Amino acid sequence: MEFIVANFAPIMFAGLICFLLLGFPVAFSLGACGLFFGFVGIELGVFQPSVMAWLPQRLIGIMANDTLLAVPFFTLMGLILERSGMAEDLLDTVGQVFGPMRGGLALAVIFVGALLAATTGVVAASVISMGLISLPIMLRYGYDRRLTSGVIAASGTLAQIIPPSLVLIIMADQLGRSVGDMYKGAFLPGFMLMGLYVLYVVFLAIFKPAQVPALPPEARTFREPNGSGGYASLVGITALSAVVAVVLARNMEAVHTWFQGEPVTFVATDEKVVVAMCGGVFVALVIALINKGLKLNLLSRLAERVTFVLIPPLLLIFLVLGTIFLGVATPTEGGAMGAVGALIMAWIRRRMNMPLLKQALASTTKLSSFVMFILIGATVFSLVFQAADGPIWVEHLLSALPGGPVGFLIAVNVLVFFLAFFLDYFELSFIVVPLLAPVAHKLGIDLIWFGVLLAVNMQTSFMHPPFGFALFFLRSVAPDKQYVDRVTQKVMEPVTTMQIYRGAIPFVLIQLTMVGVLIAFPQIVTGSLDKEVKVNLDDIGAQMRESLQPENDATPADPYGGTPEPTPGAEPAPGAEPAAPGATEGAAPSPAPAESGASDDPMKAMQDALKQQQPPQKP
Repeated sequence: MEFIVANFAPIMFAGLICFLLLGFPVAFSLGACGLFFGFVGIELGVFQPSVMAWLPQRLIGIMANDTLLAVPFFTLMGLILERSGMAEDLLDTVGQVFGPMRGGLALAVIFVGALLAATTGVVAASVISMGLISLPIMLRYGYDRRLTSGVIAASGTLAQIIPPSLVLIIMADQLGRSVGDMYKGAFLPGFMLMGLYVLYVVFLAIFKPAQVPALPPEARTFREPNGSGGYASLVGITALSAVVAVVLARNMEAVHTWFQGEPVTFVATDEKVVVAMCGGVFVALVIALINKGLKLNLLSRLAERVTFVLIPPLLLIFLVLGTIFLGVATPTEGGAMGAVGALIMAWIRRRMNMPLLKQALASTTKLSSFVMFILIGATVFSLVFQAADGPIWVEHLLSALPGGPVGFLIAVNVLVFFLAFFLDYFELSFIVVPLLAPVAHKLGIDLIWFGVLLAVNMQTSFMHPPFGFALFFLRSVAPDKQYVDRVTQKVMEPVTTMQIYRGAIPFVLIQLTMVGVLIAFPQIVTGSLDKEVKVNLDDIGAQMRESLQPENDATPADPYGGTPEPTPGAEPAPGAEPAAPGATEGAAPSPAPAESGASDDPMKAMQDALKQQQPPQKP
């Protein structure tokens, strides 16, 4: 028994692993393990029975957590957009834009995957949508099956890291950090990862062009009557939109000065980017609407199609992420606006109906319930594990690793990489992250950077052969038998499971490369965050004392309400009662009740005042 009591925390952690290996659902495994070891610990005297009395308060805290409300809002927004046909229109349009170049369809899938990630935030929806729409087209025109499978699965997993990602919301909640800061930190790494995917496709287009052929002329549908592709007007309206955005960004201070009616000399970079891009795409939309309404024929069919298909989701992205980045809305409020915007877009496109709304609401309820049950189970386990000094055991285990913070980061990322074979990102966020965060904080690691780093690593959990969920999603929609293509009427071979697994390996390596880049260059994440404000408590104490000094009294008052000592030889004021014997010498004045709001930390202010009253010590 002494051995069990001395090693209760590691035995409890091993018990959780046994529960999970038995195949029980994770939420119930966490809760059952926590309750079982809780009662065992009470019987063995490891901790007091009052520990279990804290559990209702923990569960009430979950229900009162406003941050978690963003999960159903963003899920509903993504499902409405996905089921209203936005993904199909985006893939069709972007595929026509990039189709004439080698690897164009793969680039279109990556670009649309990033757009869907920034609007849906749901991996399953992105992978299934692109698998259903783009997979038959890419196979039809001779793309390599391994590349096709890998690029679709990898592009769908961008929803993990590009805001508004659900895993970033959960990560911020578990790390005790702002969701807005987590979104800011993940913004650049997410698009850098997309850029690495693009570089890989471009590399194949140069050195292995047979794997990524261009779209044949007969498959390019948006052509002008004279046979041209219509790229000139598309380039023109894109250039005009970019010029408007650049000019707006360069003159943002003047715009704010005009809008607020007072001089503004500094505007944050993230605010400049969001407002400038929003202004640029809005100008392009206005031009396209005027051209169509007045039938000016200034834009080609391709340019008009791109404008009307791309700009509404882009404006929705700016509406959601822009308000969060600018501090206008919380993530929960941003998610609510995004859900309403998605409903409006679906209604404008005449795709909104009651069956679609019911399906989206049912799927949102299922996913949100899944997250909450895991969180409740993790809370039960975490309560008992902390009572058994589990965090101290984890801290001693990890802080003793060689290499300091870098060694800790390498060991943690290797651990998360292998745990991702068996656990998805929700389970990793609720089980592993709360154990690692205190150690990272004690080692001086920025928790926003740490959270983004783990989020990129967890993204590989969707791509691990043979356990990756994205691979399962793609397998469910990829053809597993011979079929006849509906356009070419040719017999097409199926996509095998091994081809899907082999196609995922290069993208897993790319994701791990991104993890290494973030460890080597943390400023990629931290550079976009607001600088921490340093507070000098001594200056605050001095300001408090000055504010408590009487304005029209030459005699300095005791800053804590005490009666000032009388000047030797001075007569008492008229009407003043004589002091009691012995009250003036050797007795500390009785402090009067502090004024409301005078001091938030009276002990600190008193210590500062005593330090100033002490004479300087002689050297």
